[in-house]
Amino acid sequence: MTRRRLLLTRTFKALSLLIALGAGGLGVGAHAASLGASGAQSVVSSKVASDLRTYVNGTTALRASLLATDNTVTWARDLNNALHVKVLINAASTDASLAALRRDVLSRGGSVFYNYLATRALSAMVPAAALDALALRSDVISISPNRATSRHASLLQMGTGASEVLAAPLGDHSLDGRGVGIAILDSGIDWRHKNATDAFGQSRVRAVVDFVAIGRSVADNGWRAGVDSSLSLKANLDGAKYTTGLPRYAANRPSPDPYGHGTHVATVAAGAGNYQSPESGGMAPGADIYDVRVLDERGVGNMADVLAGIDWVIQLSRLANIRVMNLSLGASSTESFLTDPLARAARSATAAGIVVVASAGNAGKDAAGNPVYGTISSPGHEPSVITVGAANMLGTAGRNDDTMTRFSSRGPTRGSVALPSGKRWIDNFVKPDLVAPGNRVVAALGTSAAPGIAGWNYLARTYPQLAQVPGASQTAQRTLMELSGTSVAAPAVAGAVALLLQANPGLTPPLVKAILQYTAQPLAGASILEQGTGLLNIEGAVRMAQALRTDLARSLAAGTLKAGDHMLAAGKTLPLAQSSMLNGHAVSWSRMVTAGGTHLVGGDTLFTRWQPIYDPGLTWARQVALRSTVTYHPAKWPIGANVVPMAIVERNASPQQLLTAGVKLYDGLAGGSGSGSRALLTPLRTFTARAAAGEGLNLGLGFSTGNGSMSAEGFILSEGFILSEGFILSEGFILSEGFILSEGFILSEGFILSEGFILSESLIDPSAATDRSFLGE
Repeated sequence: MTRRRLLLTRTFKALSLLIALGAGGLGVGAHAASLGASGAQSVVSSKVASDLRTYVNGTTALRASLLATDNTVTWARDLNNALHVKVLINAASTDASLAALRRDVLSRGGSVFYNYLATRALSAMVPAAALDALALRSDVISISPNRATSRHASLLQMGTGASEVLAAPLGDHSLDGRGVGIAILDSGIDWRHKNATDAFGQSRVRAVVDFVAIGRSVADNGWRAGVDSSLSLKANLDGAKYTTGLPRYAANRPSPDPYGHGTHVATVAAGAGNYQSPESGGMAPGADIYDVRVLDERGVGNMADVLAGIDWVIQLSRLANIRVMNLSLGASSTESFLTDPLARAARSATAAGIVVVASAGNAGKDAAGNPVYGTISSPGHEPSVITVGAANMLGTAGRNDDTMTRFSSRGPTRGSVALPSGKRWIDNFVKPDLVAPGNRVVAALGTSAAPGIAGWNYLARTYPQLAQVPGASQTAQRTLMELSGTSVAAPAVAGAVALLLQANPGLTPPLVKAILQYTAQPLAGASILEQGTGLLNIEGAVRMAQALRTDLARSLAAGTLKAGDHMLAAGKTLPLAQSSMLNGHAVSWSRMVTAGGTHLVGGDTLFTRWQPIYDPGLTWARQVALRSTVTYHPAKWPIGANVVPMAIVERNASPQQLLTAGVKLYDGLAGGSGSGSRALLTPLRTFTARAAAGEGLNLGLGFSTGNGSMSAEGFILSEGFILSEGFILSEGFILSEGFILSEGFILSEGFILSEGFILSESLIDPSAATDRSFLGE
């Protein structure tokens, strides 16, 4: 134990150099000034993402080969006989304008596009020869290529338990998500479709912003040197400017959603489809919808535009009560959640009080149909987001026969970062968090103004079998299509979140995630790396939400909510049965929550007493504890104070408790099922059965990020790092770079860690008619 503790302490003291940057501390960059040439080169290598480094350092022949075989490298181009790259520069500076860094980029022949709020970063184009000099700057944390992003491409209400709560009275109306805003970052939304309207025929799409168009407006599509557009484009990210109304209905777009993915996703989350048969209603048919277009007419985008969309949502969140953000898209990423730009931005959105829901990805099998592990995409690998995998309802509302889809991406997460020592930290977090229906889900088919099939979106025109929905009349503004993938599973969870927040507006994003995991139904035969804690159960989640205090978020913000405080509402108790009756069948709950990236916890104390991990500004991931602080613009009529975020700064968390006494730890429940990788491949139902039988470790002193002492129930935790790894690494799982050969499964080192691999619907071409993750299993 002593030797292991010392090794971990050395490793994560090195890691602290990376994450201390947000606090304005020494940091890797400043440290480089005291190093020799070899040390400086080590720092540069640790800051430049490996896929960017491989491409830039490659020979001309290698780069030509990569461009010929990988159409996702849209971030590199030869200009005037010199290689130039579009990048995201993660920065740490007390100057929010990053003026010095912007000047340096321009002086080296580059251009600047965006300066973000969600993550202290610049979107820029620079000569490849300037990368090393920029990486040596003390205010630069890391440099990533502007990777491509892509979509992860009723019966639904009955199968998720939504039908059990949509008719439930809530004040003077029913529970339907009313008053809660859901931002859909995707390819656009057909705001005229009947599914997107309210009972009076008015569109519930409250605003439209198009970052694809904004991104394309940059000079020469971003390949002109010497341009700093960050100040002019920042107007598009300034929530304070929307004082008299929000942008509506982008009249300059002939089709609101030319690709078709965004409309389908939006109506899975919030479609009102009870006006026709087949019924195609979504989870929260009364919710407000915000169309944030970040994918183009072929369903492809880039990280810079997605980050701009996240910034816009954060700025507008309090003005428009946008409480949920859906990201049914992803990017391949070699990077740890510590440096990945999408992960950092999603973490900032969570800190601002927004529940971020992301699709896990559709790479759970290889081209031969073999299961592949370690394929969670970005930003689904971020600990603070709700990462959703896809289940198959098999065409029935009953849940007893539901299974996991084979294409749904499996954990653990595999992003990594180089430490100054030269070693690599690999995240290895348990993901997905839960699963939802994602096979042949019926929702709206977006169209243009053109009549008939000519006006259908790209997907439906190109693959008309997607529109062959039995019983659908396909009349104007009532068109339907079906899609499969974790892309359509994620918005089912996003809509469920809107229902929870309507039922209890005082829930914080991490508490929403915990409720969804705790009430999820474990599916037979699937492990935690496949299904998280189980299948979405909206009925159970709403009951749990309604049992809790409605002032939790407000009390936390006021500083009056402390660890161990009572969470139950006056006169309320936790649901006694902790199970649900759906469609005439009893549905068990997992009664488990993932915590710290690698732990399984449970017990009534999770919801009877306030747990510090429910603070949205706190991120606990294995040994790392981070604190994000949001500051707001001062009051400026007609907008009050504490409404529009001005900056979000991330630092190491101060010493504090994370979980209170009474919480149960379930890491060791695999027990006799084996050790090593077997612990994570054990069916989830084995864990839940043993937990229900009373097994598990009761925490006495709880977890803390401060200096502590070892006890029979606790862990030694010091210097801001938690030195207990949880059941992934304590069981010896993936301690080296390799495969789970003994189990006969493939651990993907070539998905997240591949060089320039674009995330699409699956490892197979998403546009191919034979791709089951696109058309359904």
